[in-house]
Amino acid sequence: MKRIPIILYVLAIVLATHAQKRDKYEFNRNLPVYADQLIADLKYPLAWENSGVKKFSKWKKVARQKVFDCMLTPPPKADDVSVRVVAEEQRDGYRARKIEISLTKYYTVPALVLIPDGKGPFPAVNALHDHGAHLFIGKEKMIRPFAEDSTVIKDADAWAANLYEGQYLGDYLARNGYVVFSSDAPMWGERGQKEGANRDRYDMIAGNMMMYGIDLSAYMTYDDIYCTDFLAMMPEVDASRIGCVGCSMGAYRAWMLSALSDRIKVGASVCWMVTTDEQMSFKYKRTENGGFANCFPGLRRWMDYPHVASLACPKPMLFINGSQDKLFPVAGVEKAFNIMHDTWKSQKADDKLDTEIWDIPHSCGLKAQEKVLDFFNKHL
Repeated sequence: MKRIPIILYVLAIVLATHAQKRDKYEFNRNLPVYADQLIADLKYPLAWENSGVKKFSKWKKVARQKVFDCMLTPPPKADDVSVRVVAEEQRDGYRARKIEISLTKYYTVPALVLIPDGKGPFPAVNALHDHGAHLFIGKEKMIRPFAEDSTVIKDADAWAANLYEGQYLGDYLARNGYVVFSSDAPMWGERGQKEGANRDRYDMIAGNMMMYGIDLSAYMTYDDIYCTDFLAMMPEVDASRIGCVGCSMGAYRAWMLSALSDRIKVGASVCWMVTTDEQMSFKYKRTENGGFANCFPGLRRWMDYPHVASLACPKPMLFINGSQDKLFPVAGVEKAFNIMHDTWKSQKADDKLDTEIWDIPHSCGLKAQEKVLDFFNKHL
């Protein structure tokens, strides 16, 4: 009898096992079958309206600390932050710099900075890039890349055409008088995997990071805070006028940064806000619910997304979501907006919270960018 090579035998077993199903199971479509029960048990005891704390400033201190607790161990800051200018070029009305910042003891952070022509200091914006299941570029989604890498330029131009209607949001803001900063988040762009950009590896690496007591999503937020501190130190920047903006995961980063950093005076988020009861239910037949990219261990047991975003109150905040956005159900968006408005109203600051649902898909086109600019012009 002819012997089957052992590798083919093992492969046959693996494939057969992959196709097998049991009559009983506990998970369906990436969620536990008891998802509705889990949602019902989320009481959000540290939400402003549930906390029982009477003084808003005290609530913010306690609730913010809980967020930081759930973010696990922060990256240790560098003893001496240093900057290396990699490249510089003049653009239409502003200068562009490609830099590397030694923000922490573990790693340097690559970033792009745009500085308007003329005499500063200028208002500034931390432009936070999206996820898009596309990790090959990060900061280049916000700011047009330099000419030295044609592959990056081609990729970034295609991404800008798809999600931003052909306009780089960072360059648009710089032409209108803002210093703009954008850095790669961990796993994106020049902070990616040696083997190449692969969305499927993100969750594996995030799980491995937790073995060190580190949350990869939290590292992204810590970096956003540290980068904003760096932005405030730039001589061209008016540290009292710093805002942040992003679309999709960048929008999540924007309201999270606004909630956790006192440096941020104004925030704008396009296409990322929802409540957990809508996001994590079986209602919408979703297969992707956010995952490790926006997950702090245990935080949902204390506050929902809009409760955390409400830590930005009473700052001016802009939220735009799309009625055609398949990632964020309108019912969840409306609930979240109502929760935030109740918080801003409680502090007599509801005129500073602008929440809008537009007839758009998951995107940040020219009209949305114009709205963001108008909002920054008004409040920065």
